[in-house]
Amino acid sequence: MAGTTLDDYTDRYAARVHGMTASEIRALFAVASRPEVVSLAGGMPYTAALDHGHLAELISNVLADHGAATLQYGAGRGELRLRELICDVMALEAITASPEDIIVTVGSQQALSLLAQVFLDPGDIVLAEGPSYVGALGVFAAAQAEVVHVPMDDDGLDPAALAVQLDRLRMQGRRAKFLYLVPNFHNPAGATLPEYRRDIIMELAEQHDVLVVEDNPYGLLGFETAPGRTLHSRNSGRVIYLGSFSKTFAPGMRVGWILAPNAVREKLVLVHEAQILCPAMLSQRVVIAYLEQYPWQEQLKDFRALYEARCAAMLSSLRRLMPPGVRWSSPRGGFFVWLTLPPGLDSKVMLPRALARNVAYVPGVGFYADGQGSSQLRLSYCFPDPDRIVEGVSRFAATLEQEQATQTLFTDSSSPGKNRATNAVVSTVDNWRRYSPGPEVT
Repeated sequence: MAGTTLDDYTDRYAARVHGMTASEIRALFAVASRPEVVSLAGGMPYTAALDHGHLAELISNVLADHGAATLQYGAGRGELRLRELICDVMALEAITASPEDIIVTVGSQQALSLLAQVFLDPGDIVLAEGPSYVGALGVFAAAQAEVVHVPMDDDGLDPAALAVQLDRLRMQGRRAKFLYLVPNFHNPAGATLPEYRRDIIMELAEQHDVLVVEDNPYGLLGFETAPGRTLHSRNSGRVIYLGSFSKTFAPGMRVGWILAPNAVREKLVLVHEAQILCPAMLSQRVVIAYLEQYPWQEQLKDFRALYEARCAAMLSSLRRLMPPGVRWSSPRGGFFVWLTLPPGLDSKVMLPRALARNVAYVPGVGFYADGQGSSQLRLSYCFPDPDRIVEGVSRFAATLEQEQATQTLFTDSSSPGKNRATNAVVSTVDNWRRYSPGPEVT
C-alpha cells in the first residue's frame, strides 16, 4: 500500500538496483569539503596549477572560431581530430593505434560502464586486484557481476595468486569474463607493476583465454621513471585499454577513451550511441585546443614535480608520526598512499573520530567487493598543499593514538567493565553520526 514504506517505488525497480550502494568516497565529500577539514580522501588533481588565463583564451577561441559546430551534435565515437591526438598521447607509452580504434567517452568511468553492458550478465565473474578502484567495483556491482579479488603486494597484482585463482575457476568449470587492473600507480594501493610481472600476467591471460582491461589514468604521472610499456603494447588483441584526461588535464572536461579490438569496438559503439548519442562537443574541442596549443607535456612535468613534493611531505610525516605496527606504500607516481593499521583497529569505525579532528581519509572496505579492508585505508596527497598534508597526517596520528589507547583500555577480557565500556564507545560513534552536520558516512 502506498505510503507504508520509505520508498513507494521499491516494487518497480530493476533487480540490479537493489544491490547498489553509495560509494565510500562520494559519501565523504559533503564532510571532507568543509574548509576546516584537511581532506586526504578524494583523488582530485590540482587543477589550480594550470594556466587559467591561457585556457580561457583557448576556450574563447574555440567558441569564436567554431561556435556553431562546437554547440552541435557530433560523431558518435568522438571527433576525428581528438582521436588522432589521443593516438599521440598513447604513443608516449608505446601504444600504436589508429584513430578508428578509439571511442571517446565521458571519462573512463563511462568506458567501464560500456564494458559492463557489453560483457557482463548477472553472476558473471570479474577478476580484479584486491584492493581495487571503487568506481569500477560500483559498475560491476550494478551489472550484478561477482568480483573475485586477486591479492596485491608492494609490486602490485601477484601473478602467483592470479594463477591460483584462474586454476580454481577452471576446476569449477567457470571462466572470468575479464581481468580488470590498474597497472600504473594504482588506485588505491599506489603500486606499479614491474615489467616482469606484466609479462607473466599476459602469459597467464593467454593460457586461460581471459581478456584484460587495462585502466591507465595515472601512467604519465610518474615521479622519476619514464612510463612503462603498457599491457596493450604486449598484446593488443587481448587487452582493452582505458585512458582519461581527468588526471592529466581536468576532470571537469569529462573526456576519456577506450581502445579495443575491432569486434569488441563495434559492440561498444552501439552501446555508446544508445547511452549518450555522442560525447559533448564543447569538451572535446577544448581538449583538442589544449593538446594542440597548450604546452601540455611541460604541464605534465609541473604536475609530476608538484605531486612528488606532496607525496614526499606525506611519507615524511608518516615516518615521523606513525606508531609501530602501521605500514604504508611508497608510490613512485600517481595520487595515493595505502596504509594498513595494526591488528584490531578498524578504519571505518575510526573515521568519525578522525572527522571530529577535521581530517578525512577513505576506509579500506570501499575498495573491496567482499568485505575485506577493515584494517586498511587510502590517503591522498594530490590536492592539499604540503603544509596541509603535514597537518592532516598529524591529526590522523592523534586519532590513531586515541584509538590505540581506547583499544588497550577495552581489550582486557578480565575487566568486569569491558562490555559496558565497549558499548559506550559504540554509543559515542552513533551519537556523532546522528548529530554531526552533513550526511552519515557509510
